[in-house]
Parts: sequence; structure tokens; C-alpha cells
Amino acid sequence: MRGARRVIGVVWPCLVALFAPSLVSSISVNTPAEIHASTGDTVSLSCTFTSTSTPTSKMRVDWSYRPQSGGTPGSLFHFSSRAFPPPDGQFLGRIQWRGVPARGDASIALVNATLSDNGTYTCSVRNPPDVHGSPTSHTVLTVTPRVASVRFSDVAVLLALVLLPSTLITFVLIGRMLCPRKRSDQSKGYRSPIEVTEGEEYGAKAKRAACCDLYMMDSEDEDGYYDLKRRPPADEGYAESQC
Repeated sequence: MRGARRVIGVVWPCLVALFAPSLVSSISVNTPAEIHASTGDTVSLSCTFTSTSTPTSKMRVDWSYRPQSGGTPGSLFHFSSRAFPPPDGQFLGRIQWRGVPARGDASIALVNATLSDNGTYTCSVRNPPDVHGSPTSHTVLTVTPRVASVRFSDVAVLLALVLLPSTLITFVLIGRMLCPRKRSDQSKGYRSPIEVTEGEEYGAKAKRAACCDLYMMDSEDEDGYYDLKRRPPADEGYAESQC
């Protein structure tokens, strides 16, 4: 019995020393490995954590930033019961608290991202008594220039304003080129029964004028006219041919 007690007395402290830290050091922080954005975007820097202890007023969240060119990380944002945005520097007025500690969320937002914001962002969470484990996580932000894009609606309006009028004008011009030629062909192949060709009109007028001249003679010429009527038939035929 004494031997057994000695073994237990030796093993028990070792077990406590081995498993005790895991009972209070179960906090874990997670962030995306990489985030890509364009200039002018509002970037969500996500940070979630899990803890065996319920978040209290003692919980702290710290965000730090290290430029892409390297150097020492600088404090970016701090939360302890309330948010403490950066008081100066390049991030002044551009950091917003988006976290909900009760839900294990310690995220922030970076407004109006610029090329100088490229770098590594580190989220660190402390929630006593869970202060060990993996309380920090890193995110690499890459901001690139925004590429001008054309929306489908813009293209549709441009096509409507340019192509449609051009198409209508083209059809009108083609119609004007083809229709006169067709009418001229029809006029050559068809002739109205009352249409008078060149020369006939003047001939008819000449004939009517010759006949009218006989009826509009003066009284002195009437005797001569009747004399002609009394002439032999050969002369009468000649006079009638004039009418």
C-alpha cells in the first residue's frame, strides 16, 4: 500500500502539471491568410476567436500593422470594453470596429484602402484566464489599383445611341438608291392609254388649228371658202384633207 501511495504521489503532480495548462489555455484566434482588395474598397479584416471562458470586461483585442516593406509592427487598433481607433497616422479615421466579443468576433474594417496599406495585419486576443494557446493570427493584405470596368447597361445605351440611328440612316439611303431606278424601269415598260408621246401633241394641235382656221375666217374669206366647196371633187378632197 505504501508503494502504491508513493507512485500516486509522484504521478499525480506530473499529470496536473501536464494537463492543467490545457484547461486554461484553450483560446484560439483565426484570421484569413490573405486578403485582396482594390483601391477605394472597404476591406473587412476578419478575426474570430474561441475561448473556454466567457468574454468579460477584461478581454482585450489588439490589432497591429507591419508595412510590406518591413520594419517593426505598430499599434493599429485597441479594444478594451470600448473601441480605441488610431489617434493619428495613415489610418486616422479609416478604422471601424466590427467585432462582437460575445460571439467570438474581433473584426475591424479598413475604409478607403490605398496602395500604402499593403502589409501584414496581426490580431491578438486576450481573455483571462485564457491567455495562452494561440492568441494571435496574421493576415497579409494586398491592395491593387482599381481597373476601370464597363457595365452592361452602359454598353447597351451606347449601342442604342450609336448603332440604331446609323442602321436607320443606312436603310433610308439604300431605299432612296433603289426606288428611283425601279420607278424609271416601270415608266419605260408601261404607258397610259391617255399618255401622249412627244410630237403627237404638237401634231394634234396643228391639225386642230388648221380646222379652226376654217371656222374662224373673216366674212370676206367666206365667199372664197364656199367657192372652194363648189369646185370639183378633187379640190374638195384636198380641202377636206386639210381638216
